[in-house]
Amino acid sequence: MSASSLFNLPLIRLRSLALSSSSSFRFAHRPLSSISPRKLPTFRAFSGTAMTDTKDAGMDAVQRRLMFEDECILVDETDRVVGHDSKYNCHLMENIEAKNLLHRAFSVFLFNSKYELLLQQRSNTKVTFPLVWTNTCCSHPLYRESELIQENALGVRNAAQRKLLDELGIVAEDVPVDEFTALGRMLYKAPSDGKWGEHELDYLLFIVRDVKVQPNPDEVADIKYVSREELKELVKKADAGEEGLKLSPWFRLVVDNFLMKWWDHVEKGTLGEAIDMKTIHKL
Repeated sequence: MSASSLFNLPLIRLRSLALSSSSSFRFAHRPLSSISPRKLPTFRAFSGTAMTDTKDAGMDAVQRRLMFEDECILVDETDRVVGHDSKYNCHLMENIEAKNLLHRAFSVFLFNSKYELLLQQRSNTKVTFPLVWTNTCCSHPLYRESELIQENALGVRNAAQRKLLDELGIVAEDVPVDEFTALGRMLYKAPSDGKWGEHELDYLLFIVRDVKVQPNPDEVADIKYVSREELKELVKKADAGEEGLKLSPWFRLVVDNFLMKWWDHVEKGTLGEAIDMKTIHKL
């Protein structure tokens, strides 16, 4: 049919032609598991909540920006990437419970040359677990090429270096990516309050370095280095509810299940002997 003859056709005939043409197209489909990380599609997994509600009106501006701009990596219980979603949606307990949303995370344990562990108290503006004491840095690799690299947990180590700068002002030169040791992974779920919580597949990263720390007040309320004995006293105070002291649930899981025996390896310089990245500990 010539282009000029199209102008003489009734509108209903033109619509029929359009429908006929569109029905001849077929779109290729590949499952997510067949796509390499750097070619992952940019879909967002639907989690039932797209916008903030009126209860979020008092949320700190910095935390609000991070909640909606940061895209967490969604994984299944074998740590296979299945999609991504906003930090906001990933931390809503209604999504965690109803959709079983699970995202990848990391926890850094930084020791100085005296083998003291650097702890931080989370800022009072944090959406989940404000003002609790925890390990050096706890956050998430984001859905970006550099932090999706799975080989030797490189994506997670890249993310850890980024967040140590963001939260504690520790420059990249002081914490080279190659100096992080990924010792293991754990899967846990922990409600923060009635609305927010965590459901994470958490990479446990150890590093021994003397660093200069300049905490970001939007992220960190306080810091301290502790010896092994000082940490035990801190745990006792938290258990007794003294001074309003609270520990983050993920930190407490690491303390109760792994930390003291791994601290031995830190002091002996044998961290490599403690590595077990095949097991995902469900705690």
